[in-house]
Amino acid sequence: MTSKTLANHSSGGDIVKYAAALLLAVAGLVAFYWFDGQWPAGIRILAVVLGLVAGAAVFMGTTKGMQTREFLSESRFELRKVVWPSRQETTRTMWVVIAVVIVISLALAGMDVIIQWGVKWLLGNG
Repeated sequence: MTSKTLANHSSGGDIVKYAAALLLAVAGLVAFYWFDGQWPAGIRILAVVLGLVAGAAVFMGTTKGMQTREFLSESRFELRKVVWPSRQETTRTMWVVIAVVIVISLALAGMDVIIQWGVKWLLGNG
């Protein structure tokens, strides 16, 4: 969590920007399908990408966009603090996980056989 707090309300300008961002993204998708057969696939895909990028750029100018940028910045900073396990630690952990999965699978299979035997015995088919 951060000690900084940003305003949590949307102004009228933000709502207009949200609508513009949504319209830009939808316009890219509409162009992709509208011009099917008229434009090459690469140009149509580019229209979708440009619509999404333009919509994201407009969104980043809003209050929620600033909060998103702040969150991503703080996440990146925190990710630098992570101590990643070594290859040897990862390999050891992998073997422990595999062993536990095998043991639990065998235990569940054993319980299944016992339950099947019990049901057959109760029904008189055993």
